[in-house]
Amino acid sequence: MQAVALYRSSIGKKALMAVTGLIWIGYVLMHMYGNLKAFQGSVYFNEYAEGLRSLGAPVFGHLHLLTIARIVLVVAILVHIWAAWSLFVAAREARPASYASRRVVQANYASLTMRYGGVVILLFVLFHLAHLTWGISPVHPDYIRGDAYHNLIVGFRSLPVVILYLIALAALALHLYHGTWSMFQTLGINDHNWDGTFRALAWVLAIVIPVGFAVVPLAIQFGLILE
Repeated sequence: MQAVALYRSSIGKKALMAVTGLIWIGYVLMHMYGNLKAFQGSVYFNEYAEGLRSLGAPVFGHLHLLTIARIVLVVAILVHIWAAWSLFVAAREARPASYASRRVVQANYASLTMRYGGVVILLFVLFHLAHLTWGISPVHPDYIRGDAYHNLIVGFRSLPVVILYLIALAALALHLYHGTWSMFQTLGINDHNWDGTFRALAWVLAIVIPVGFAVVPLAIQFGLILE
């Protein structure tokens, strides 16, 4: 019963957001690192992409561990969204009626950034999957299943796609900074002595991960990575 009560409380929902957010931080960090392998050429990049399908071999079979990872990521993002929406609704219902008449500029900057930035990131994730994972036409003009390097190069030859990608990365940077900072506070591992360290770590993640993602499409646009 105590577990159920905690799950329904604002503290429990914030804890769920912190844990699921940590899962996704780990994922985007590894995904960013994997994308940088594009600088090593088509053979290396395609071997890396195919190698993801045999992760954990021989203990795990073909696609088994990757499928588990995908399920964990999907569950994590759904729980993250549910908890965020539940907290937003609860906060809105708790506000005095007069609060609604105040200007938006008076709202908490971090909350607005997390809320609307999260929506931008979610929409981009769906686009990104359609673009480079599912290869849905016309989102990707020439998708070849099994040739991840070709799909990456062709996909980022489009300037509008790269601009969209950079906008999403800006939203990700803000989300990472505020989210990481909130995560440390929610999990109770932040105090006055470590305040500067955790804030610096939040800044590092908010800069390194988006920049790491951005260099590949920009390099393709400027002809530094060729097919």
